[in-house]
Amino acid sequence: MANRDVELLAVGAGPSNLALAVALEELAPGLARESVLLERDEEVSWQRGMLLPEALSQVSFLKDLVTLRNPRSRFSFLNYLHATNRLNEFVNMGSFVPYRVELADYLKWTADSLSLVDLQRGRECREVTPVWTDGTLTGWDTHVADGEVIRSRYLVVGAGRDARIPDQLRTVNQERVIHSTQYLPRIAKLRKDLPYRVAVIGAGQSAAELFSSVQHDLPECKPTMVMRSIGLNYYESSKFNNELFFPSHVDTFFGSRPEAREQMLKEMHHTNYSGLAPGTMDALYRSIYLDRLSGRSRLKMITMNDITDARDEGEEIVLELTDRRTGETQELRTDLVLLGTGFSPEMPRMVQEIAKSIGLSEIKVTRDYRLEIDQPATAAVYLQGVNEATHGIADSLLSVLAPRANDILQDLLAHRGENPSVPPQPTSGTAPIAVTR
Repeated sequence: MANRDVELLAVGAGPSNLALAVALEELAPGLARESVLLERDEEVSWQRGMLLPEALSQVSFLKDLVTLRNPRSRFSFLNYLHATNRLNEFVNMGSFVPYRVELADYLKWTADSLSLVDLQRGRECREVTPVWTDGTLTGWDTHVADGEVIRSRYLVVGAGRDARIPDQLRTVNQERVIHSTQYLPRIAKLRKDLPYRVAVIGAGQSAAELFSSVQHDLPECKPTMVMRSIGLNYYESSKFNNELFFPSHVDTFFGSRPEAREQMLKEMHHTNYSGLAPGTMDALYRSIYLDRLSGRSRLKMITMNDITDARDEGEEIVLELTDRRTGETQELRTDLVLLGTGFSPEMPRMVQEIAKSIGLSEIKVTRDYRLEIDQPATAAVYLQGVNEATHGIADSLLSVLAPRANDILQDLLAHRGENPSVPPQPTSGTAPIAVTR
């Protein structure tokens, strides 16, 4: 039996659900008062494991939680800068992209600024079960770790994708394996004076950042970067490619045939995955160049190799690497493995379990991100940030936060038979602003 009934429950206070919470407060205050947002951590954070001091976001500050939906919102990144007395300094910096740490602080500031949506921190969702009434799906029971059960008619899952862990590394000592999402808190617990042998797995931005950061965080370490590709590449970030991150492209992508979607995702891969920002690439090459110049041979890079096996041997992890060019194998003995391997492309475990609980054989969503349910239902569930296959490569990024929140809210209100209030719009004649992803 539920301990509490609400109209809408959102799981995960990341950027996606914060954008929805802001839209609720601005467009549907009545529904906002009947909404709960659950966050498992004690504070709202974003990319906590990779909030490196000098790491920049790859997204324009104008693609915040709200500006592309309502440029006059008090929840904008610009208003955050004004409220924290940093607006002049940010303008003077002359950059469209903020530092990752200040973007994370903006999200925390937004969470603290909510006044209608009930944001509950330190509440972990353990299970979601459907509620049936006379054969009709009428709601969801969300079981919280502390034993409370919250019943809602609408559920929004925005907890993000599951971390990708190579199968070969799932069976070794997990105390010596660190995914990028856990990097900062876990690396801080290690002694700084030991000569760790570190393997960094991956060829994208997160792997490069791990490779660079561990040199400073563990000053005596010897890192080796291991990748399947022939080498490191820049992100593809032309302004033509960036137009494919516009919210309007979602309609084009969703309406395309499956083979066209597959082609677009394949061709857009290097705009977001398996690539490095120019600044990161240049700094990384300079560090390797200086290492060679000094004769230290501290830094190493192994390309075109697969991890085909891994085992614990005493207090070290032994990686078996197979050269993709020759088929030859070698062993790499390490004390620590850092994973810049990103996230699983599959639907998160929570989403799969929800689909299974209502008997769905396939997980499909509408254009407005509502899970397609093939049984009588007055309830609904929306999926945020996990719909690349149907909504395009921008779906897992910050680029479409504000428009997607609006799409979901409009669909939800229509489902309830309501009309939202309309926020003030820009004056006529205001030119649209083209921004990068």
